[in-house]
Amino acid sequence: MVADRDAPRQPGDTPYRDLPETAFWTRSVARVPADQVAPLNEFPFRIGANDKVATAGSCFAQHIARHLAQGGYNYYIAEQPHPALGQAVARDFGYGTFSARYANIYTSRQLLQLVQRAEGMFVPVTDVWDAPDGRSLVDPFRPAIQPGGYASAEEVRADRNRHLAAVRRMLREMDVFVFTLGLTEAWVDRRDGAVFPLCPGVSGGRFDPAIHDFLNLSIDDVRDDLDRTFRLLRAIRPDLRIILTVSPVPLKATASGDHVLAATTYSKSVLRVAAHDMAATHENVGYFPSYEIIAGNFNRGAYYAEDLREVRPEGVSHVMRTFFAHVVEGSAGSSAAADHRTIALPSARSGPSERDAARLECEEELLEFDRVMAARRNG
Repeated sequence: MVADRDAPRQPGDTPYRDLPETAFWTRSVARVPADQVAPLNEFPFRIGANDKVATAGSCFAQHIARHLAQGGYNYYIAEQPHPALGQAVARDFGYGTFSARYANIYTSRQLLQLVQRAEGMFVPVTDVWDAPDGRSLVDPFRPAIQPGGYASAEEVRADRNRHLAAVRRMLREMDVFVFTLGLTEAWVDRRDGAVFPLCPGVSGGRFDPAIHDFLNLSIDDVRDDLDRTFRLLRAIRPDLRIILTVSPVPLKATASGDHVLAATTYSKSVLRVAAHDMAATHENVGYFPSYEIIAGNFNRGAYYAEDLREVRPEGVSHVMRTFFAHVVEGSAGSSAAADHRTIALPSARSGPSERDAARLECEEELLEFDRVMAARRNG
């Protein structure tokens, strides 16, 4: 227990004297084996075996979904494929990657607008985009969700309506919501502020500087987005528990004008501070330090692959061991979290497959692909 700050003290007796081991770098980081560093003390709640856990966010959120499913916990998928679709095809169409087929949600603004759209509070001006092949159409807010695109605008709208209905169901039935913050950079429609997951023209549509604008969210923007989102969620589900994480994956590309390393530092710093503030000011909101485990200097870069972006399986295993030890009730998932190679996909309800243990579904990768293809066309 920390000593009373107002009590008289003798020389050399400071408030640091009675702090726990985790308050000191040498004792809790430098002298601890790297694979045993767990940078959190207490979590505000625990996930029970029967809790419906929904996930959303950037690519890294897929790891949590996969391990919860493998650990026997109730990973909740609100948007189910037709049984005739088949497991492999269902995965290609984005079923089970997250709790609904919204694909990657990289920014706080995108999450807020998803909830608003699902609840009928926001209808974007942009309706459909032409696919890159020029022969089909895509949903601007899920441009990579449908392999081969849609045959007509009516088909886009019908599938979107089914999707938003599933999101509404998720909002009403989930007990725990895990959201991984990924980016601060986004492209928006000047006319109504609608945020796209990818820059128009990368995976559909056509970039128009008169309509499309670059936005780099500030700390105030992210805090306001999350605060508004949480208030909407709690109005629907008052007892909802929320877990925030920050993706440790650096930006693939930046449109900020800064060096991509500096842009990554800005983005992750803003997201980390915003996550802290939300956990500090909202009841039943907890921050889980997956970012610190992967990006922390204590592991000397061992958790990143050669491209310095992809997270190695050893890093994912460390994150999930810590997650199960501090956030999840019981030990049913501990052995599964300890070894990523044991993961399998018994059914479509169980979440992402073993294939995704090494390769996450990340639309951001298309930014580099688009640049390469443009260079080939111009060369």
